[in-house]
Amino acid sequence: MSEIIPWDFSVIPEKFLLFRDAALMTLQITTFGILTGLVLGLVVALGKLSQHKFTSTLASAYIFIIRGTPLLLQLFIIYYGLTSIVTIPPFPSAIIALGVHNGAYIGEILRGSIQSIHYGQMEAARSLGMTHRKAMIRIILPQAFKRAVPPLGNQFIIALKDSSLASTIAVSELLLRGRQMGASTFMYMEMLIIVAIWYLLMTTVLTYGVHRLEQRLKVSDHD
Repeated sequence: MSEIIPWDFSVIPEKFLLFRDAALMTLQITTFGILTGLVLGLVVALGKLSQHKFTSTLASAYIFIIRGTPLLLQLFIIYYGLTSIVTIPPFPSAIIALGVHNGAYIGEILRGSIQSIHYGQMEAARSLGMTHRKAMIRIILPQAFKRAVPPLGNQFIIALKDSSLASTIAVSELLLRGRQMGASTFMYMEMLIIVAIWYLLMTTVLTYGVHRLEQRLKVSDHD
């Protein structure tokens, strides 16, 4: 009968900083994934609002497919499924998958924010001689982004936690580091608790940052 090894939580402070590089990798995946998702999301939002049927249909199909399939499956398609065409290393595969996945959700967030701006503002801008494109860039989008901050903040937090799936393709982020440390020390619970603390710290900082941004935007609206 195998011996049951008791948990030793005293090692958590000792091993905590050994996860620093893995936490940095997690932040890198999340940051690049979010930036990719923001660009794709804006393109998708404008595409879905386009009066050109082909463009709006293409944007709707993208949202339907990406939101209807798991991120893990999308990650495997990019990393394993495309090998007959191109081989993409683990790190960029994780960024692409996270960006493509978040692009669909961010696209819907931005579309809703754009549509929430009263149509009279576009008409007023056009009456002043602005083109539709210039009015969208100068008048509509700045207001839409302000309104989109709270749901975008939530999506960014989800993206941070979703980055843990990169461990399935051997990206050395937090979860993979925790599993490796657990296997080498036979302290799975202790190592996973360290991973959880790192995630809690990062999500707390991100939540605080989004909240501060919301408050600043509210203040600027009243100036």
